[in-house]
Amino acid sequence: MELKRMMAGGLLAAGMMVLAPVMAGTLPDHEEFEAALHVPFQAAGARNITLHFSYPGAAQGTPVAWEVELLGPNGAVVRSWQGQGAIRAGGTQAQVAWDGRDASGHALAPGYYTVHMRAVALDANAVGVIGTGLPQNALAAARSKAPQLIEEQRYDVQIGSVAAPQMPHFTALRHTGSASAGPMIQAQSVGASGLPYTIYYGNLHSQTNHSDGGGDVSTCVDAQNPQSAPYGPADAYQYALNDGLDILMTSEHNHMYDGSTGTNTSASPTTAHNLFQSGLQAANTFNAAHSNFLAIYGLEWGVISNGGHLNIFNTPSLLEWEYNSSNQLIGDVFTAKSDYGSLYTLMKTNGWVGQFNHPASSGQFNVGGTDLGYSADGDQVMALAEVLNSSAFSHNTTETETSHASYEPAFNILLERGYHVAPSSDQDNHCANWGASYTNRTGVLIPNGTALSLNAFLDAVRARRVFATEDKTGQIVLTANGHVMGERFSNSGTLTLTVNYASSAGHTAQRVQVFEGVPGSNGTVATTSSTATTTITPANGDHFYYAKVTQEDGKQLWSAPVWVTQGAGGGDTTPPTVSASESGSSGTITLSANATDNVGVTKVEFYVDNVLKSTSTTSPYQASLDSTTLSNGTHSLVAKAYDAAGNVGTSSTVSFSVSNSSGGDTTPPAVSASESGSAGTITLSANATDNVGVTKVEFYVDSALKSTVTASPYQASLDSTTLSNGTHSLVAKAYDAAGNVGTSSTVSFSVSNSSGGGATELMQNNGFENGTTPWTQTSGVINNTAGEPAHAGSYKAWLDGYGSAHTDYVRQSITIPATATKATLDFFMHIDTAETGTTAYDKLSAQVITSAGKYVTLATWSNVDAATGYQEHTVDLSAYIGQTIQINFYGVEDSSNQTSFVIDDVSVKAQ
Repeated sequence: MELKRMMAGGLLAAGMMVLAPVMAGTLPDHEEFEAALHVPFQAAGARNITLHFSYPGAAQGTPVAWEVELLGPNGAVVRSWQGQGAIRAGGTQAQVAWDGRDASGHALAPGYYTVHMRAVALDANAVGVIGTGLPQNALAAARSKAPQLIEEQRYDVQIGSVAAPQMPHFTALRHTGSASAGPMIQAQSVGASGLPYTIYYGNLHSQTNHSDGGGDVSTCVDAQNPQSAPYGPADAYQYALNDGLDILMTSEHNHMYDGSTGTNTSASPTTAHNLFQSGLQAANTFNAAHSNFLAIYGLEWGVISNGGHLNIFNTPSLLEWEYNSSNQLIGDVFTAKSDYGSLYTLMKTNGWVGQFNHPASSGQFNVGGTDLGYSADGDQVMALAEVLNSSAFSHNTTETETSHASYEPAFNILLERGYHVAPSSDQDNHCANWGASYTNRTGVLIPNGTALSLNAFLDAVRARRVFATEDKTGQIVLTANGHVMGERFSNSGTLTLTVNYASSAGHTAQRVQVFEGVPGSNGTVATTSSTATTTITPANGDHFYYAKVTQEDGKQLWSAPVWVTQGAGGGDTTPPTVSASESGSSGTITLSANATDNVGVTKVEFYVDNVLKSTSTTSPYQASLDSTTLSNGTHSLVAKAYDAAGNVGTSSTVSFSVSNSSGGDTTPPAVSASESGSAGTITLSANATDNVGVTKVEFYVDSALKSTVTASPYQASLDSTTLSNGTHSLVAKAYDAAGNVGTSSTVSFSVSNSSGGGATELMQNNGFENGTTPWTQTSGVINNTAGEPAHAGSYKAWLDGYGSAHTDYVRQSITIPATATKATLDFFMHIDTAETGTTAYDKLSAQVITSAGKYVTLATWSNVDAATGYQEHTVDLSAYIGQTIQINFYGVEDSSNQTSFVIDDVSVKAQ
């Protein structure tokens, strides 16, 4: 049924045909009805209200009933619309053409109004509960009998001209993520002081082919069958990095490691365990190669229709409730399905940190018989709650997705229950567009000078130094009497709340709202201010405050709360007592603190030479520091201890000395250099020895570093066309573990590139004989093991061959000159397999990854193509002339019977 038919007055046709309810049957319990709302924040006169509906797995034609109300600034209904429709594949839209007036056709007074949508899907379950399949009666029946079936969304809009708030001066925080080495954010007006944090923007909720994500964007409109899609965690991290994110969490559904949305009774616990561990390894491998990006691999635990989803950021184990037919747990640690209280306790015991994913206002996260129920353990471990997601099944890659779902009402309930949660904004990507569907991000504040790492991220999340934004160029930081959002402190007298906002894209704040509530009251969150600077005297007792900024383009930002215990000079005002000590002068040195408090210490920070080096949240308070990050000589250590009221105790300064390499290895390596070749691919070689051991060799051509090799033989390949014809100089430098450096004599060599129409080789180390550089690989792909012979030489790239669910890749970046007229990929591949029959179970794709992060499959082979010996394959790359691309070989193996894809002698020649 077409949902976009409208009456002239802006209503959908009232005389629509009535649809009989379609029995959706029993759906997988992670596939739920979703409704989202989109309406322009500002518009001159008329504007469209767009409703997005999706219900993965529901039967086609499942009816949907909806209503939209326009609420005035006082909450009164000034206009309403109703309609019905039906679920279609890939989602459904309805649209209301609103003329910008009230129900009587009168112009509305300037101000902020709220568009409120309610919708219910009439699947078999809903009809059985509310007793009607008639769409026109469904919402009324659901309101009285089962309000939890109703999806609600709200969005504020601006009518007419409304004065923008006066914003305070704010020194915007640095963003030194993947796209920048310096400050990106420019404040609207920059003040004299700033906060000692750097912002990293992330997407903390997404899936890959380890569960039901990773679908090709050209065909993906829904969740994927578990472990069936082409793209895994390593692909997701690379895509997100290319899209400008600093952090990506791939959060795989914990109950899908058996390859099923239900229970696969023939599943192997070992296979499930290995798949989870391979994801952890993929994140570790990516992080080791990309210091400017944080890859996180974790779990999305639970089921929506039976409790709710939450992310666990740092579990090393697969949590599961399903057993196979041999009564084996298909995972590592048993967790009872939908038992959130026990899960929180388990998380606390292990130091795991979590996030509430797309929380509903009712029917989820039940503890002690209460939805979104509070527990002290849950309060400690659940640090974040999503306030907004873009569509989980969007295949948009231009950050322009219009289907977004808001969870701010549930966020407020969690705060009222007593949870100390900060807001997050993620994308829940199931298609291979990680971070690219919309501009929303989660901003994480990490201390300046602290490297981006999982521990630094977790410290920031535990401290609730996190904000949510729909605009990846914006930032919001709430401060209160000098305390930064996320803090808990005691206060007496006045409290000044300051909403700090900045944008690097020139956006401005059109509206500011400061919200207040009482933790543990189960009351109502209310607006306490509409100005960016507010001074109040709270009533005695506990309070929380958070801020929301709406930009002139309608995009919103949410700050983390501050939690304030107000008293008339009362409350905990006693700071912790803390002393510091240090041991060691070289290698790994240990920073220690002894901290006590009349109530309890929440964290200890270690500062060396006034720079924050580490944060410890549990006793014994210790941190390890690499002495080589400090210069030889005397340094100072100070420890700061915090309590829950925000009181801070500072230790006396402790002086300590660093003496790196004193009395140790002072002998530099001996090294000589040589070069072979004058055109095409030339080889740089070094012979290096040391009394202890060589750690790396660097090759410099004309004083420019060209390559680094960490293992013997010390060789590197260089494209001669990157050098001019004539004489050049080569110098090799060899390093040992103590930092001693040996330098070779200068070697002169000549380059003579053809000026004619000959072909130029663009690949380096194309026979894999010179180590892994400049290839990027999953662990162990490039090897000289005897199980599979190389086409030539000793080394080759061996992908898959495990006989279990596995993904491998090997890739290299090249630039095809714009002057080329033809470019050709040529390589040799051998395929052997234990699979039988004509079904393609295991596949190898030759791909191009564009500079925009798009994966283009050039050709695909499978176990069906297995043959004796190597086969030569040629693919035309002329479409990519003038572009920097990655040549990617991507192998995916299913859960049984090995297939080995062995690649060697890879060549890309440009003519």
